[in-house]
Amino acid sequence: MVYVLDKDGNPLMPTKRYGKVRHLLKEGKAVVIRRDPFTIRLTYNSERHTRPVSLGVDAGSKHIGLSATTEKNELFSAQVDLRQDINKLLKARRDARRFRRSCKTRYRKPRFLNRVHSRQKGWLAPSVQAKWDTHVKVIKDVCSFLPVTDITIEMAPFDTQKLKADINGLERPEGADYQHGELEGFDNIKAYVKWRDGYKCAVCGAEHVPLQVHHKKQRKDGGTDMPANLITVCADCHKAYHAGILNSKKANLMKPDTKIRTMRDASFMGIMRWAVWDRLKTLDIPLHMTYGYRTAETRKRYDLPKDHRIDARCISSHPDAEPADEWFYYKKVRCHNRQIHRAKILKGGIKKRNQAEHEVKGFRLFDKVICNSTECFIFGRRSTGYMDVRTLDGTKINTGISYKKLKFVNPANHLLIERRCVSSHD
Repeated sequence: MVYVLDKDGNPLMPTKRYGKVRHLLKEGKAVVIRRDPFTIRLTYNSERHTRPVSLGVDAGSKHIGLSATTEKNELFSAQVDLRQDINKLLKARRDARRFRRSCKTRYRKPRFLNRVHSRQKGWLAPSVQAKWDTHVKVIKDVCSFLPVTDITIEMAPFDTQKLKADINGLERPEGADYQHGELEGFDNIKAYVKWRDGYKCAVCGAEHVPLQVHHKKQRKDGGTDMPANLITVCADCHKAYHAGILNSKKANLMKPDTKIRTMRDASFMGIMRWAVWDRLKTLDIPLHMTYGYRTAETRKRYDLPKDHRIDARCISSHPDAEPADEWFYYKKVRCHNRQIHRAKILKGGIKKRNQAEHEVKGFRLFDKVICNSTECFIFGRRSTGYMDVRTLDGTKINTGISYKKLKFVNPANHLLIERRCVSSHD
């Protein structure tokens, strides 16, 4: 599929007349705007004939499904993988700053009266903000090369109290039950956890000693402050566990329980849905909201497999449209790496740089290249000119290939795109 823009940059209907496109490019009547998805812009005045195009968006905290359809055909299909490493990176930055402040250095001491962001209207946590920005970015991107006439987005709210009740086999809350949660009567979660564990260490059973609350699954790894993820321990057991000297039987009591289900994704959708909705209103395109049960009913009615892209096609109101021959896999990667030096100091007080040069032998991080007839991306580079190239799903093509054997395709971008063929089950 070739996507077409008119002379002024307004989207027209895409085409599969590849011969016609080739002649336009050869005669100078069109120029290439982007490679993935392949888009051209006409250089002459043309009539604007378009048809209604519906864009379905399957929003989520880990993946986004996109599908643009007409009544008969699917014009665009994509899946976007969102970043899941922001919490871990924020913790690493916080630890580095704490370490610097504890040394006799020129760095400022912590100040707790300048947190202006949290007082701003519409402020979102960095992990939520990044995913919100990606949702808006990819939707606007599709509208830039397709004449989208309406957008339908699935962003149903989640009732975490009911979800917890179903997981624990309890009766679902109704009415005033929401005001009488498990933390009622306690000052905070720590007080509740200590009361729940009988004010004694859950590992060694020690009583009348200073008690601490331990996260079974750390926050940087996706853990939360839910009571199910917390356990009361004494200071000695807590210190021994993190030092790695606690015996295995006791250590297992402090390790994450694989049966615990977190409400992180559900909470994210509840926070994000109205923020995205308000932002998309600025596009001046009719906007509709749907719910997950409707998408599931449509998918079952047409006997379609479960997939984010296919769910998006169901959301677009044309589930019976002929599927596209190809789809696009997007992956969001970090934009910056601000850590200049590694934390470990080498012999002689030398700090090794944590960053390579911005450009090495004409290549940058996340440039799309061709290696051994395969399109891939540069995920690592050395000053000697040897690159680590991989596909977006993590498959390693070559971990140390010379830049002389690579062919440049596209410059670096922080929303990587990979073209994929539709499999038989799609």
